[in-house]
Amino acid sequence: MSKASTPEHMQLNVAAPPGFDAEAIPIHLQCSQDPKVSPQILQPEQLRQRIQNPPQWQPEITDENRHVIAADIIAKRQAAGKITQAAVLIPLLLKEGGLSVLLTQRTQHLHDHAGQISFPGGRMDPEDLTPENTALRESQEEIGLNPANVEIIGHLPQYLTVSGYSVTPVIGLVQAQAEYLHDEFEVADVFEVPLSFLMNPANHQVRIWQSAQGMRRFYAMPYENRFIWGATAGMLRNLYHLLKA
Repeated sequence: MSKASTPEHMQLNVAAPPGFDAEAIPIHLQCSQDPKVSPQILQPEQLRQRIQNPPQWQPEITDENRHVIAADIIAKRQAAGKITQAAVLIPLLLKEGGLSVLLTQRTQHLHDHAGQISFPGGRMDPEDLTPENTALRESQEEIGLNPANVEIIGHLPQYLTVSGYSVTPVIGLVQAQAEYLHDEFEVADVFEVPLSFLMNPANHQVRIWQSAQGMRRFYAMPYENRFIWGATAGMLRNLYHLLKA
């Protein structure tokens, strides 16, 4: 989702300021008391059934989502002629030891979410007929993921980002590749995190920081030397809510 900086775009982007260190923000709450996801649900067939035939569940509205709605960021971006529709792939790798999530570390020079951990994905192009098309195309461009290795099993509700995108998280079961040839302009690294770790609420943190727009809460899911936070953590929280329902 990289985009060249323009004064108009800067007016619409109220994301964390340059140099913001999310990892330095104190932990307000560890979500250890939240209900756990049954280990059986994290098996491929059971997970496929849950996503394709979901029970009643409630997506979580994060402070980022609230701010986007309150500041009318999407409408302002549309009025400026900017693309607002985007999609990411939540790639669930089929591994012998259990499912893993494939994630990317963005390069530091990108305008939106520089250096952050994200799912492969980006803006919808005019030729993309569906969010699934976007997610697969972007995943192939960014990390060399072969679309033939991906079984799309569903999607999560759209997630609104302060960078001005309405993102559809597309969920896919993925046959792992020997290597991922990533786009060095956009992607600094590609790595895996066990799904069981990310779906364990004991590993979910709430952190609070003060911005010019007021107090902002965000989720974080540190894993080894990786710091997963922001929109990526927010989408993972919605996957958690769907699976624990």
